Amino acid sequence: MRRIFFILFLTTFFVGFSQQNTLTIDDAVLGYYKGLYPTSLQNLKWVDDSNTYVFQKENELIFTDAKTGKKIKSLSLVQLQVIYPTLKRFPLLQEITPTHFSFRNRNSVEIVNYVTNQKKISINFDEKAQNTEFNSKAEAIAYTLDNNLYIGTASNTKIAVTKIDDENIVSGQAIHRSEFGIVKGTFWSPEGNFLAFYQKDESNVTNYPLVDITTYPASLNNIKYPMAGQESEKAKIGIYNLKNNTTSYLNIDTSDEHYLTNLSWTPDEKYVLVAEINRDQNHVWFNKYNIETGEKVNTLFEETNSKWTEPEYDAVFLPNSNTNFLWLSERDGFMNIYEYTTEGKLVKQLTNFNWVVTGIIGFDVKGKHVFISGTGKDARESHTFKVNLKSGKYDQITKQEGTHSTLINSFGDYFIDSYSSLNIPKNIKIGAIKNGKSTTILEAENPLKEYNLGSTEFLTLKGVDGTDLYAKITKPANFDPTKKYPVLVYVYGGPHAQLVTNSWLGGSSLWMPAFATLENYIVFTLDNRGSAHRGFAFESVIHRNLGDAEIEDQLTGIDYLKSLDYVDESRIAVNGWSYGGFMTTSLMLRNPGVFTTAVAGGPVTDWKYYEVMYGERYMDTPQENPEGYKKAKVHNYISNLDGKMLLIHGSVDPTVVPQHSMTLLQEAVKQKVQVDFFTYPMHPHNVRGMDRVHLVKKMLEYIIENNK
Repeated sequence: MRRIFFILFLTTFFVGFSQQNTLTIDDAVLGYYKGLYPTSLQNLKWVDDSNTYVFQKENELIFTDAKTGKKIKSLSLVQLQVIYPTLKRFPLLQEITPTHFSFRNRNSVEIVNYVTNQKKISINFDEKAQNTEFNSKAEAIAYTLDNNLYIGTASNTKIAVTKIDDENIVSGQAIHRSEFGIVKGTFWSPEGNFLAFYQKDESNVTNYPLVDITTYPASLNNIKYPMAGQESEKAKIGIYNLKNNTTSYLNIDTSDEHYLTNLSWTPDEKYVLVAEINRDQNHVWFNKYNIETGEKVNTLFEETNSKWTEPEYDAVFLPNSNTNFLWLSERDGFMNIYEYTTEGKLVKQLTNFNWVVTGIIGFDVKGKHVFISGTGKDARESHTFKVNLKSGKYDQITKQEGTHSTLINSFGDYFIDSYSSLNIPKNIKIGAIKNGKSTTILEAENPLKEYNLGSTEFLTLKGVDGTDLYAKITKPANFDPTKKYPVLVYVYGGPHAQLVTNSWLGGSSLWMPAFATLENYIVFTLDNRGSAHRGFAFESVIHRNLGDAEIEDQLTGIDYLKSLDYVDESRIAVNGWSYGGFMTTSLMLRNPGVFTTAVAGGPVTDWKYYEVMYGERYMDTPQENPEGYKKAKVHNYISNLDGKMLLIHGSVDPTVVPQHSMTLLQEAVKQKVQVDFFTYPMHPHNVRGMDRVHLVKKMLEYIIENNK
């Protein structure tokens, strides 16, 4: 056998032995609405500047002292309905102070004094508003209508930040197709006196035609879609001054189509920090701009890499400092934290982990420590750590194995820890930072205890280059090791994703264990090189050659499966979506005879049809890397099809546009190869809602029928 493997770690999750209920695919897909996912606590938050936390119990908000664990008071929906008679349920809180909280109520933001049970203020905005962002200090909300940006206040619901008729100019929305950690397009200054915003000029970006079949007759919906190697958008950053109602722009020349991201305000509101990345995505300049003049003050530092540079986190300023901030970078091979000044001085590398930091949570009240999230030594987990800002010494706050999400109170002395693992549906604890003592306030029951399901086990396999590869295997209920079982390999395999995590169900969708038991299948998933949270070397091996290392690692998983006496190696199917669709079609066509059946959803089949920002980071342009694009092009292998393959695509997919599937089908016809195809009319990149049941059944029924 050409691949050597071994098992380093094994954990088994049993959800039942004698239960008789059968979990159907319908219920599994709609599990959230059926109560089949672990319960949690709604509106769980720290009250600002206090040791009090709140959570919602039924239609009542409970206030509890973290130090004593005693209930302080409560606020009921009935009390709120005195002020807001139309409220049907307790609202989702946005912010809460010792006297006030805010929440969104349809097209308004309400601020309530919950001590006196009186309305403080209502901030209304247009009912068609999108991309909303509320700021309590400004008592204002930023929002977009079509391609323009507005602000709503108590006295004026529609203050125009931009008034641009050109539909190619888009303000206040995420730019660069939400790459580089971008999740929004507006940025309030620390005291709420200014609003910074992204703006993009898409004049040179090609229109991509999507068809709306809901009109009579069908109509054209053009979207802007910059494909790899073609012209892209040009970005700007605007600054709106709420005091004098003026809009200005930073003086940044993006005629070369370079990227702007990781926008951060200095605490004194005088400067904006911006990461600027060249179109080749191998050089970052972190620049400081004066918002009064719009001019660049200085470049704080630069980063380069022969493969790619990808800043994903904003600068985080130290408490009570206008000059010193923390910056996350992969420059040493793992995402670590560095301290800089606004003059560009590197104070120190704060952390030097050989594992991945995933975010900054907060600071303690004296500004001596920073709380961070990271994988820790096991990349399948997520933990919280306290790091001394002077020495870099750290303590792990979350002790239990699993995936943790932590909230630190304003003083930095108590934490809320919500976590799960393969064996724990969900636990929520309140703990003291100083001594680590904690109290459990929620221990969710196993929501699947009534169902007859099998087990999920974690595996660690050895790749051909000696790399540890994390995988999981799900077996059916009443598993019999003397029998032979068919296998479904579920794959994603691309950057920024991780399918094998020490969390409830091992990170699997609920339909997977349901399918395993219903159809007596083995379901297998492996995170290959290129996937997230393993460091830059593990992730960047795919550069310019998407598919090569990923396929090699997935075949290591296949070799492992074939070594198992209970696996029927003549009945192995593969399924995946998006990058997983690329992997599914590539595995099927580049390795004929390994899989009998493939179902690929929203597959990338030719990387030249994918977007500039993502595609060029990992593949460079088609002009620069013609051989890499040619080798990764799925069409070139269609004549190898040995078995059955189904392509599925949303008809209005704006992410992996339908051209990917259409051109692959065209090549199949040309090569006289029979391929199956199904489209979901008017669905975008994924199929959600009730129609998702249809999708999952379509995939699984095709696999059952053909994996013989």
